[in-house]
Amino acid sequence: MTPSRRTRTPNGGLSRRHFALSLPSALLASGCAAPHQGTGRPGDPIVLTLLSHYASGEAKAALQGPVDAWNATHERVKVRTKAVEFTDLLTTFMVRQAAGQGADILHPYCLWNGQLVQAGVLRPAPSEHAEEITRGYGEAAVAASSVGGKVYGYPTEVQTYALYCNRRLLREAGIDGPPRTWPELEETAQRTARRDRYGNTLVQGFGLSTYDDSTTVGQTLALLNAAGGRFVSADGRRTAIDSPAGRAVFDLEHRLVVNGASAPGVNVYKAFPSGQVAMVVSAGWWTGSLKALMGKDYRDVGVAPVPVPGADDKRATLSTGFMLGVNAASEYPREAWEFLRWLNAEKVRVKSAAKGATATRMSSLQVSVGSMTGRADDMRTLLGKGSDPNLRPFLDALAYAVPEPNVPGAQQAKSLLRKNIEALWTGQQSVDDALRTTRRQVDQEVSRSW
Repeated sequence: MTPSRRTRTPNGGLSRRHFALSLPSALLASGCAAPHQGTGRPGDPIVLTLLSHYASGEAKAALQGPVDAWNATHERVKVRTKAVEFTDLLTTFMVRQAAGQGADILHPYCLWNGQLVQAGVLRPAPSEHAEEITRGYGEAAVAASSVGGKVYGYPTEVQTYALYCNRRLLREAGIDGPPRTWPELEETAQRTARRDRYGNTLVQGFGLSTYDDSTTVGQTLALLNAAGGRFVSADGRRTAIDSPAGRAVFDLEHRLVVNGASAPGVNVYKAFPSGQVAMVVSAGWWTGSLKALMGKDYRDVGVAPVPVPGADDKRATLSTGFMLGVNAASEYPREAWEFLRWLNAEKVRVKSAAKGATATRMSSLQVSVGSMTGRADDMRTLLGKGSDPNLRPFLDALAYAVPEPNVPGAQQAKSLLRKNIEALWTGQQSVDDALRTTRRQVDQEVSRSW
């Protein structure tokens, strides 16, 4: 569902709008067909194509359910799903658009929205849909689905970041509960970290990991937001990480590595479930995976808000997500938007909840696969009183999370940030060098004319 779940965020997006034209023609011949498929005979239904990364398993089945329900109850407009793996999704959007073969309905990672809008792929939401989205979703979800002040789609999956803790490891170190501030975080990380006599890491106090974007960039940006900082400036034309907040985050992570509390070469996705990591910042999707992996040991897992630098600081964290929007080239935008309203905004009865409780079809879909949407009211209904208490901090974070910047160069900027963070963690760059290099590289990327 997210880049942090089944497939990871690719190391880079398309670096130019016109790069799509140079990609292999095989990509043009596979996957979804043109937006206006059908026999062409009078009276035939309109067939809308929906292209997503829900290519297999539970996500594919979860999406197909409501699509089948729509098709069974709507004669004039039918929807057909198509899917590619997440790592191919951005390329597929761009290539198919260049070839005039884009799907009617697109399901992009919100990080890419600026690039897709700049390339003329996404259509702004009509006013009545934009109003419904603005009214129905949290601020971070709306911002992630918007570019230049215009809303471009209905938010689907929304992931917020929080602090996972192994409570057993904390107790064994004499610590009563999760850290609330950065000084407490450092102390807890130091006290829970363990090495053997040869210097090999047995337990990371705080799980820094170069494994993927989620554990490298995701938790760094969550800490940056918690410090009141931002990765990209409000106007989207330059990086804002070379700031007091950015320096504080890089300093914190550098100290954790140098002092032996963190070992970035460790894959936290394997180490945390095995009891080899005391704390790590990650997204809410992980709770379901941990429950399945850890069995009875999952009782040791606790989740708390991302620590802030000082006791009086306001909470903030990172949110990532996807949205469903309409192709600018679709011949049937009105029908496509109506399907999206039915899927994402229309409330239906929830059988498993209290009598008379309702939620949207998309929220039910996401909860069925262990995820969330940006509709806090839906999440409260669907999660209910008997749900995993570890999900509650992620739901609460919808109110104060900060979305990833989605400027046209955002994907490449994220990849550049990751490289510099990893260089800092592995001792190849100092804090000053990492901040300076990130600023120079990212400024060049986001300020270019796309």
